[in-house]
Amino acid sequence: MSESIERAIKDIAAGKPVIVVDDEDRENEGDLIFAAEHATPELVAFMVRYTSGYVCVAIPETEADRLDLPPMVKTNQDNLKTAYAVTVDARHGITTGISAADRAHTIRLLAAADSGPDSFNRPGHVVPLRARPGGVLRRPGHTEAAVDLAALAGCRPAGVLCEMVNDDGTMQRRPDLETFAAEHDLPLITIADLVAHLGQTAGTVVRFPDNVRYLHDKRGHLFAELA
Repeated sequence: MSESIERAIKDIAAGKPVIVVDDEDRENEGDLIFAAEHATPELVAFMVRYTSGYVCVAIPETEADRLDLPPMVKTNQDNLKTAYAVTVDARHGITTGISAADRAHTIRLLAAADSGPDSFNRPGHVVPLRARPGGVLRRPGHTEAAVDLAALAGCRPAGVLCEMVNDDGTMQRRPDLETFAAEHDLPLITIADLVAHLGQTAGTVVRFPDNVRYLHDKRGHLFAELA
């Protein structure tokens, strides 16, 4: 395991954010990512301050179906087929839904094993994303990277993500992201790093929480079973 991937996984497990960069020929963007179960008002406020503020939560398609979070539209015309789901707010325990505290509460609910369809109001201020089975080995996008990182860190497979921007509103590119990572002591990894790591560990257990284990099979599918 590379040092950058190892640190990123440890930081995700500890409730800290990491920066994940995709390919220059794809979005050529960096997302700030942290585990949804560790969402706090402070983490969400930090994310909103340094990103576009369009805070999303990536969860597996099976979890989205369990929570009754269908695709936002019938026909996805997004160039990269980002699988936006119906937006949500927590049904209880919030005010308007837009504050960092309210969004943190909604985000934690999206990660919680005991949440259900009735835990949320629709529409809302948090954007769920439906991650494809197989993670980054099937689709090398930030959505799948967020879920894979959370699972690798021993967290519920749900990751919070948002695109990083400069103070002038332009997207941060690799030099900007490296400067930001150094200033805030954050690990920076690429999706290619994550693909390489998961390719090496395909067929091995990646986490063991609460009598459930998550594995990648030889085709790269991330799945869960009782231990």
